[in-house]
Formats: sequence, C-alpha cells, structure tokens
Amino acid sequence: MARARLLEMIREFDVRVGWGNGFQSCAHWLNYRIGLGLHAAREQVRVARALATLPLIAQAFARGQLSYSKVRALTRVATPETEERLLKFAGHGTAAHVERLVGAWRQIDRAAEHQLTAQRQKSRTLYLYQDDDGMVVIRGRLTPEVGSSKPTHWR
Repeated sequence: MARARLLEMIREFDVRVGWGNGFQSCAHWLNYRIGLGLHAAREQVRVARALATLPLIAQAFARGQLSYSKVRALTRVATPETEERLLKFAGHGTAAHVERLVGAWRQIDRAAEHQLTAQRQKSRTLYLYQDDDGMVVIRGRLTPEVGSSKPTHWR
C-alpha cells in the first residue's frame, strides 16, 4: 500500500515536472536525490505513468491485493481494454507466473504486429493514369506511417 502511494507521488511529481531544475528526467532526479538505481528509477516512473491509465490495477495495488512485482509486469502489456482479464490472472498466480504470462503476451503482440505490418505492406498500391484532359492522376494506398507524414511540396 505504501509503494502504491509512493508511485502516485512519483507520478504527480513527474507530471508537475518537479525534477525540471537541472535534471534530465524524473528518473535522474530519483537517482540523484534518493540514491535509487537509474534502472529502478526508470521502472518506477514507467509503472507510475502506466497506472494512471489502468484504474483497476491501480486500485488492486493500492488495496494491497497485488505486489509491486506483479504490477510492474502487468504494466508492460496491460491496456484499459485488457486490464480486467490480466488482473484476474494476476490475482491467482505468483509473480513468476505473471512474468511468464507477460512474456508470452508480448510475443503474441509482436507476432500480431508483424502480421499486420506484412498485410499493410501487401495492400500498398500506386496507380497512375492519364485523365481525359491529359493530366496524370495518381491514386495510391500508403501505410499509416508513410501516409501521416505530409511532404512539404503538396499544395
């Protein structure tokens, strides 16, 4: 419960940029000011930020129903849509079980992402044809990443 409150305070401090008096980040401030290892500090800031978007996990953590180890693992993959399912699993497994679940979840996420990327790459198209008035018309499908960056020469 105290760790949950500490992470709330870290998140508030980070949001207010209380570390902005010469430090690179909240993690660097935690490292210098309280002697927390930089990796551990980065993880605590990451978890604190993630808990802001995961109210069910944050509440279970604050009530002492989940350990920090489980919460740290869950916040690597949980989304507002998946947190309820992950929370149920975490309530019945050990921290090691949760770590294994998160590892498998990440592999599935990566595989799905690769499949989506491959599908998008296959569906890219570019058509050029001459219109009745002699103008060349271009029609195409781009991946979201390419399509979202507007070239400066478009008018």
